[in-house]
Amino acid sequence: MTILVTGANGQLGNEMRIVSKYSSHRFIFTDVNEFEGHQTTYLDITDLQSVRAAVKAENVEAIVNCAAYTNVDAAETNADVAEKLNAEAPENLARAMKEVGGLLIQISTDYVFGKEPYNVPCKEDQEGTPTGVYGVTKLHGEQKIVSVGCSHVIIRTAWLYSEFGKNFCKTMMNLTATKPHLKVVFDQVGTPTYALDLAEAVLAVLDDYAAEPHSSSGYSRSGIYHYSNEGVCSWYDFTKMIAEYNGTTSCDIQPCHSDEFPSPVTRPSYSVLDKTKIKDTFGLKIPYWTESLKKCINNIKNKIV
Repeated sequence: MTILVTGANGQLGNEMRIVSKYSSHRFIFTDVNEFEGHQTTYLDITDLQSVRAAVKAENVEAIVNCAAYTNVDAAETNADVAEKLNAEAPENLARAMKEVGGLLIQISTDYVFGKEPYNVPCKEDQEGTPTGVYGVTKLHGEQKIVSVGCSHVIIRTAWLYSEFGKNFCKTMMNLTATKPHLKVVFDQVGTPTYALDLAEAVLAVLDDYAAEPHSSSGYSRSGIYHYSNEGVCSWYDFTKMIAEYNGTTSCDIQPCHSDEFPSPVTRPSYSVLDKTKIKDTFGLKIPYWTESLKKCINNIKNKIV
């Protein structure tokens, strides 16, 4: 099966490059930016005709969309760009897959929730209540994909980190190593997600799709799913464990309230995702968040990617 990966030079895209090495599928990695040391095919997913041409030329049977506008604060003043990348582009990918009877795997976010004061893990059928432009545009993307009607698996994830690019884990590794004191919010609760674990889950979905006899009714497991690592923590707890595994425990890390760090966006105070559906459907065993964090930090420190 030929699979096209968009946003291949981002966190998840780079992890998809790694898991692809252990797969029998053919992968085409695309982005609008080059990444040193990796072959990348240029593809602008906001251009429907370009997407259609790429799908036709390579006989693409599935797309994994790792591309998105993810700067939560900047999205507030760049709503048009965020809508184009997070909603209109996924709709283009969905149309292209609908036309060839293929599968679209879309990566979405816990930020589609947040306005309501949840205190139990969010389920897939829960109404979206985003608090900012980023969450709104990602929710629009989900809705457009469903409206197109192609075979699709929308995976909402949260607090993504990896060995690649800029992310909370790498930032806190640096700050706890260079700052004597640090304040981190404790009133936002969720679950970190190691991008490599998510990439392996995506590969499991692709394998399942490839094994299912194709029919005019589409993929039998189409729908929305949630994926993060297991467990629950605050950003403060996350930082404490980063410092411990990084060996930078001399930094005095203290909890604080969100309002001590003013932001144009009200972030979800509780966005833990219920992962029962994806585990039951695809037989996944999801690692506990501290186990995956330790693995990622070891990889970063030992320069293993």
